[in-house]
Amino acid sequence: MSQRLRFTLLVISVLLATPCQTLVAAPAPDHDRFRVAVYIPVSVVQKMKDPAYLQKSWDDLSSQVKIDKVYIETYRSGTIAEDANLEQVKAFFASHHVETAGGIAYVGRGDTAGADAPDDSGGQFVSMCYTDPKQRDYVKHIAEITARHFDEIMLDDFFFNNTKYDSDIAAKGNLSWDAFRLKLMDNVSRDLVLGPARAINPKVKIIIKFPNWYEHFQANGYDLDQEPKLFDGIYTGTETRDPVDNDQHLQQYESYEIVRYFENIAPGRNGGGWVDTYDSRYIDRYAEQLWDTMLAKTPQMMLFQYSDLLRPAGMGNRQAWSNLPTTFTAAGLEKWHADSGSSASVSYATTAGYALSQVNAVLGKLGKPIGIASYKPYQSTGEDFLQNYLGMIGIPIEMHPDFPTEAHTIVLTQEAAFDPDLVSKIRTHLEQGGNVIITTGLLNLLQDKGIKQIAEIHTTGNVLRVNEFWGGYGAGSGADFGKTADILVPEVAFQTNDAWPIVRGTANGRGAPLLLMDRYSKGILFVLAIPENANDLYALPQPVLTAIRRYIQSGFPFIVDAPSKVSLFAYDNHTFVVESFLDAPADITVNAAGAPSHLRNLATGKLIRPYSIPQCIRSPHCALFDVFKITLQPHSFMAFAEEQ
Repeated sequence: MSQRLRFTLLVISVLLATPCQTLVAAPAPDHDRFRVAVYIPVSVVQKMKDPAYLQKSWDDLSSQVKIDKVYIETYRSGTIAEDANLEQVKAFFASHHVETAGGIAYVGRGDTAGADAPDDSGGQFVSMCYTDPKQRDYVKHIAEITARHFDEIMLDDFFFNNTKYDSDIAAKGNLSWDAFRLKLMDNVSRDLVLGPARAINPKVKIIIKFPNWYEHFQANGYDLDQEPKLFDGIYTGTETRDPVDNDQHLQQYESYEIVRYFENIAPGRNGGGWVDTYDSRYIDRYAEQLWDTMLAKTPQMMLFQYSDLLRPAGMGNRQAWSNLPTTFTAAGLEKWHADSGSSASVSYATTAGYALSQVNAVLGKLGKPIGIASYKPYQSTGEDFLQNYLGMIGIPIEMHPDFPTEAHTIVLTQEAAFDPDLVSKIRTHLEQGGNVIITTGLLNLLQDKGIKQIAEIHTTGNVLRVNEFWGGYGAGSGADFGKTADILVPEVAFQTNDAWPIVRGTANGRGAPLLLMDRYSKGILFVLAIPENANDLYALPQPVLTAIRRYIQSGFPFIVDAPSKVSLFAYDNHTFVVESFLDAPADITVNAAGAPSHLRNLATGKLIRPYSIPQCIRSPHCALFDVFKITLQPHSFMAFAEEQ
């Protein structure tokens, strides 16, 4: 008998001896630049009592995306998981070498919380009533149960307060709702969650996950000032979903920017980003959220949630770019799925694994994120999420909770007016040679607070319909920056030859400054006119956007000449990423201040050589710039390093 025949018979005998065995899909490829976690809601934890469901679902999930950690929820909406169930699920994942932690969603619901407990039915999220003694005891009880089972606990982003029951109104007294809820939730954090949990388990670490609506946290009791100090760590909601069909003004760039803001609030203690599978009209939008979260260099990606990841993933309305060589392609997704060997359908887990592999390939070559500093004080609001709109027109932004005195250029929106010493800080920064950009919304709030001691500039209260645009200042004709449909902008009054409109529009021939410049001491004050509808920033002609970028980003390592909805992400090691949220290809150019001999594509290794073109900033004077031309596919990103 030949050796090959003996081997064949041996294989057949093994297969016959184990007739019930089925082929298991291969585990998903690893990622080496970040960790991936999955959140498991309590309803799914209960479903995992069935060992067959638990094993099959895990096989399907883990074949599509490599999972390092799971968060096992103990409570949500009146449901508490049983002790035996929690331990069973913990043991399963431990046996598969997956780290486990606990999760709590403090959503108000259920008779178990008392007769007066609020209900979250009807589509509106309703918090626990933290002035109800029965509910306070219930909150404490949940924390104690969870601490018995886990050494790490994450609070899902329902840890806020929005009830206005009689007990809330009585407890509030004469305080504003903001002040009352901030004080209340700090008390709840210490006395009902952290204290009781640590009493049960002194080793427990409790992480608070903040949601995506950071502009309005203080109105619901989320305290970005104190809670990061109270808790053992924070986590970031980066689920921006679709920018058109949501009512929160969330822009795609926020999946990146909110991570950077929270990192500056709690350096080194921002544990990761969190993306769900909801409200996207096309599959690329889900991938974009994952990419942008990771481009902010967060250490962990949380995928919400376990059973949703197993749902079939539809491609959605992407016909306009479905046949183009985009970063995310249907063929690439199918190949990722085929390589896994899984018999399950293409799912959101498949999508996550494929998308994360793409960004993992370049992350290790990117340094620390950098951007133009912007100041958002704690508990402030105004011109909601405007920094993310600026990010969507190609200006990289790095938000800070304290006035960034070390930055050369600072962007200030209306929310900065919450600082009572703001004008003094602006003056000092200018005197030290820095530049300050204030929006027309902020200018309007500062007109009676001393800003006139710096510049005789004010908003008139008029709104102009602008449809033609010009650049340049001083003697000579301006550069024609193109036309668009009417855009409503606030009128800014200034003193001729004291301040200069360096980018401007005209409304039936009447001038309307879009970017106004006034020198003060060693620095420059700029006023940036924000359209009445912030989304009209996207309608500005490309030359207008590029001129604004060149002034705001003066001295920055990279500047793009691109249409709106093309974002720039820059890093401190001479690398950058450009990403398009457009539905069609875009030809863009990049200026690199370091005058590199070429750019290297970090994914393909391909080199791009520069060429010189004239660019006019101050008409009629033009200068030659070395630029790099890049064709950027829709809903795609490209990463580059400048090299000499």
